Amino acid sequence: MTGQGTGHGTGTVRVALVDDEPLIRSGLAAVIGAEPDLEVVGQAGDGSEVLDLVGRTAPHVVLMDVRMPGVDGIAATRALVRAGSAARVLVLTTFANDDHVVDALAAGADGFLLKRSTPEEVLHGIRTVARGESLLFPDAVRELARRHVRSAGPAGVPELARLTAREGEVLRLMADGRSNAEIAAALVLGVETVRSHVAAVLAKTGTRDRTQAVVLAYRSGFVR
Repeated sequence: MTGQGTGHGTGTVRVALVDDEPLIRSGLAAVIGAEPDLEVVGQAGDGSEVLDLVGRTAPHVVLMDVRMPGVDGIAATRALVRAGSAARVLVLTTFANDDHVVDALAAGADGFLLKRSTPEEVLHGIRTVARGESLLFPDAVRELARRHVRSAGPAGVPELARLTAREGEVLRLMADGRSNAEIAAALVLGVETVRSHVAAVLAKTGTRDRTQAVVLAYRSGFVR
């Protein structure tokens, strides 16, 4: 979230759960706790508890419901960003077309999962964002961002106008959900070269990580 796309690395991934439904938290804890490389280090039932929870437990990933009756996942994500937390945020939503999701991504979340996801999908999502990658579903993000598209269009967004042609290609492939290795294969480039292009995209657009860059690309109309 605040680490410019850098990942946790090797070792056990520490996970915090934030959801107002105890049954959801219990189910997630059981699934995650059964994995040797993952550990649930704390739980909370409302977004107002997130800063304290993260401060006490130092999770690598926060799995958080986007809609909660008190402080929701959007506000809690913003609070973590303002606090400079290195924790990656993966939001949970009931519906892929939930308008709250694009707001959460814009606030600093690193991806989202549907509550109907399989245990395997949840585990994959946690590991993906822990590595410093984004977890996006291009069709869903495209539809969500379409509703919030800026009338100025891509030409009216100075951050995107600064990109080179190659950086623009990389951003479009990022928006398609491609990993660095997949982008490298598509453009016939080395993975390290792609990493350099991604870093340039983040720097020129002033975005924290891949997710924020992709949201900006869709919202501006740079990617459709």
